[in-house]
Amino acid sequence: MSKKFQPEPFKIKAVEPMYFVDAERREKAIQEAGFNTFLIKSRDCYIDLLTDSGTSAMSDKQWAGLMIGDEAYAGSENFYHLEEVVREYFGFKHLVPTHQGRGAENILSSITIKPGDYVPGNMYFTTTRFHQERNGATFVDVICDEAHNPDMDGVPFKGNIDLNKLQKLIDEVGADKIPYICLAVTVNLAGGQPVSMANIKEVSELCKKHGIKVMYDATRCVENAYFIKEREEGFQDKTVKEILFEMFSYGDGCTMSGKKDCLTNNGGFLCLNDDDLFLEAKAMVVQYEGMPSYGGLAGRDMEAMAVGIRESVEYDYIAHRVNQIRYLGERLDAAGVPMVKPYGGHAIFLDARAFLPHLDQEQFPAQALAAAIYRSSGVRTMERGIISAGRDVKTGEHHKPKLETVRLTIPRRVYTYAHMDYVADACIELYKNASSIRGLKFEYEPKVLRFFTGRFSEI
Repeated sequence: MSKKFQPEPFKIKAVEPMYFVDAERREKAIQEAGFNTFLIKSRDCYIDLLTDSGTSAMSDKQWAGLMIGDEAYAGSENFYHLEEVVREYFGFKHLVPTHQGRGAENILSSITIKPGDYVPGNMYFTTTRFHQERNGATFVDVICDEAHNPDMDGVPFKGNIDLNKLQKLIDEVGADKIPYICLAVTVNLAGGQPVSMANIKEVSELCKKHGIKVMYDATRCVENAYFIKEREEGFQDKTVKEILFEMFSYGDGCTMSGKKDCLTNNGGFLCLNDDDLFLEAKAMVVQYEGMPSYGGLAGRDMEAMAVGIRESVEYDYIAHRVNQIRYLGERLDAAGVPMVKPYGGHAIFLDARAFLPHLDQEQFPAQALAAAIYRSSGVRTMERGIISAGRDVKTGEHHKPKLETVRLTIPRRVYTYAHMDYVADACIELYKNASSIRGLKFEYEPKVLRFFTGRFSEI
């Protein structure tokens, strides 16, 4: 039997009760949080779509893996299992475990970047750019122009690198000033948009010609591999595992947050092919994370990650994962709710500019919309616009991204289609009354990564 949206490909063995949060409690919670959804207590959220990072439901095999955690300080059996799995699925030579993805970002930036360097990439990500700038580099966005247009549907790979932009940067600053290109698969802040295999190969060829390393942000790499299978000619008959391996064969390493596509609640790693960089990374991980055989993780965390990588490439799982996002998108689209298209692999990104046309960008429309969604329904989402973009480190002025969005991020194997219906209904109802939503201003602005802990008040 063929069905557009297949049922969840899992049976539920344990449940966590959910409780509806009434309007009075929601109002108190959003006020106490300073209109920042990151500062709302989880017990005050009905459906939590803040992030897909560390919020996955682990499988029975992953939970069983926790019981064979080898918690030796050095030489844990679980490290060697994780190393074996990463080599099998990713193909990289060396593995350095870290407590999460930004631990890997910190190490990579510290061992490769010199003050005055430039790091091109297919759109910035918050913590990634922070570590690059902290080590003296300037991030340069070389993503294709289509990625900045939320309405442009029918572009299957809006995460692609614009090769002309990359070549222009090389010509202007010199390849010796570019330690690596950060190639995100998929591109989170573009709306979870994938990169084609053809583009990955072209980027690799151009970078090799100039002696520039290709380093992936591999956080949602399995979703990217699925989109290649679904959308790119010549890959329909290949497995997700085969596509994933080929993707990485064109690069020199990656940073990975295991809290996303590895289906775990904690962990990450850095992969490298270069022997000398690996020795530097090992020396640094001891200073900041722990022994190179655990990197700040318990043995059981590494075991769960190894099992999760294998499960993540199973077709039924990843097809359902992407189609659950698609289901929510189609419900919202049928009601005219503006969003980034095509739908990405981990979230629906509402277009806050179009949703709240009466607000200027400096009135923080995405932050205001995220607060309003929670206020009206108990659904927690997050801002991905001017607040997340932060300030220019040289001028102090706001970065003003073209995309001003609210991310409805779906945790893996946690919610059902019925939960998506509730989220859709809440957003549709709010859209009908969008003109009543007021802008926000800062009451407290942190110097870095302000979206995590900043506080706001209504204008």
